[in-house]
Amino acid sequence: MSARTNLELAADNGTLREGADTALSDSALLVKGLTVSYGTKPAVFSVDAAVPRAAMTAIIGPNGAGKSTFLKAVLGIVPRISGTVSVAGQPLETMRRSIAYVPQRASVDWDFPTRVRDVVTMGQFRQLGLLGRLRQSHRQKTAECLERVGMSAFADRQIGQLSGGQQQRVFLARALAQNADLYLLDEPFAGVDAATEKAIIDVLKGLKAEGKTVVCVHHDLATVSDYFDHVLLLNVRKIAEGPVATTFTGPVLQDTYGGRLATAHIDQLKLD
Repeated sequence: MSARTNLELAADNGTLREGADTALSDSALLVKGLTVSYGTKPAVFSVDAAVPRAAMTAIIGPNGAGKSTFLKAVLGIVPRISGTVSVAGQPLETMRRSIAYVPQRASVDWDFPTRVRDVVTMGQFRQLGLLGRLRQSHRQKTAECLERVGMSAFADRQIGQLSGGQQQRVFLARALAQNADLYLLDEPFAGVDAATEKAIIDVLKGLKAEGKTVVCVHHDLATVSDYFDHVLLLNVRKIAEGPVATTFTGPVLQDTYGGRLATAHIDQLKLD
């Protein structure tokens, strides 16, 4: 029997973590039994998650834990061996227009010859269609999104000429242009300066205040309590999930990082 079949059987036979059937029906994003494998090794195994609406959720775990893979599998960018995904109670396939995705900056070809304003305008292509005519309202939307992330002065700059933090702001502006209800971001604060991080978190908190839902793959444990309401801790499997105040604790972090997180580091986070 192949390793792939073994994984399929394990998922289908119900080897899900406790609590898989307790997700609230009003979740913005509901994932059940999600399994992804690269070759014979599962990258994400039988993960359930229920992301609350109008909240900011962090996906946390060590390197190689499957955080980015989980996000991509939710979106269908990488294939799932098993599992279901629903958005606002509806199948993912019918709700794609309500989702905006910001990939890792390192995965983007920044040498592609396009201007900042064109990148942001791409966020409106679902409304425009392949041959849709760009109208003044679309141009205005692009300008508003660039203003919101503090990049108006760079509208005509070639995207590859920007710094890493500026590029991240532009991709956030593109996501804003989609006018989505659910925003999925893969390490939006990685490699950016303090000013850019503050600008990004201010925008994301603004989205939450508007009733939008934000999910971020996040690596900086020191800012979790300040930035997020809800947390999903992964290490191939789901370790824990819930409100930051009750879930983001020293023992849970030790379980998540498998002893690779120093006790002194946890103490600095002032956790229970």
